[in-house]
Amino acid sequence: MQDPFQAYKRAFDHEESGELDKAIAAYSEAIRLDPDCAEAYFFRGGVYAKKDAFDRAIADYTQAIRFNPKDAEAYRRRARAYECKGEFSQAAADCLTAERLRATRK
Repeated sequence: MQDPFQAYKRAFDHEESGELDKAIAAYSEAIRLDPDCAEAYFFRGGVYAKKDAFDRAIADYTQAIRFNPKDAEAYRRRARAYECKGEFSQAAADCLTAERLRATRK
């Protein structure tokens, strides 16, 4: 069995090199190997957002939030993806949640 960490590291390297499709494939492999890895969903969502694939980004951020519901940054990034799609009420709700989560950390 492959190590999900190695796939995750490859994904980061591809993303840094601007090889977004390869990054998505590597994050997908990391998720296949460790389906509960919130970070892999989070970062793959970011790559999808870079490619303007906002529905896919939202789906990945939603999964990341499912596994880590106190991740304010995942809510903030999902809000941005909703905003890019013109879905402002969803964006506003996520922004409020992100701010509430940040405020409880202080």
